[in-house]
Amino acid sequence: MRLPVFFAALGCLALTSGSGGAADLGSDAARCRPNEAGPAILVDVTGIKDAAGVLRLELYPDDPHDFLTDDAKLIAAGKTFRRVVQATPPAGSGRLCIRAPAPGSYALVLIHDRDGKPAFSVWHDGVGVPANPAVLHGQPTVSQARIAVDSGVTPVAIRLLYLHGLLSFAPIAR
Repeated sequence: MRLPVFFAALGCLALTSGSGGAADLGSDAARCRPNEAGPAILVDVTGIKDAAGVLRLELYPDDPHDFLTDDAKLIAAGKTFRRVVQATPPAGSGRLCIRAPAPGSYALVLIHDRDGKPAFSVWHDGVGVPANPAVLHGQPTVSQARIAVDSGVTPVAIRLLYLHGLLSFAPIAR
């Protein structure tokens, strides 16, 4: 998938539709069970604006040329791409699990798709990355999205950011 810059002048985020997964941790929930073999990432999500739509968690190669590239292109080239989709929880936080193909360094992006459309809506949707920047000006960089995954379950906390003003994304004010 291609995740261009969030601002209309620079493009929009194209995301394909996905089906909902396991009720609690998303479609890869089994990978984050205690004593489950293989690498996975357990994401604690905070700052969810509301219960609209779905949360989409996407795992990319840790390479600026591959980061946020169309998923079909990555898969055709034999490169890493994973996605889990979960209904947005009714409260301000949630958890998702996504498996990794092997221990190593990857890029991880979380989208709160509030409007259910296949393209990222700068006006409605939220975004988060493992570095949890205080403010995001434009699309996240691979260094902000980078995560080191070990052989078990790697925990990470991601705070969602939403449009704030005209040119940046920031946490919602509560």
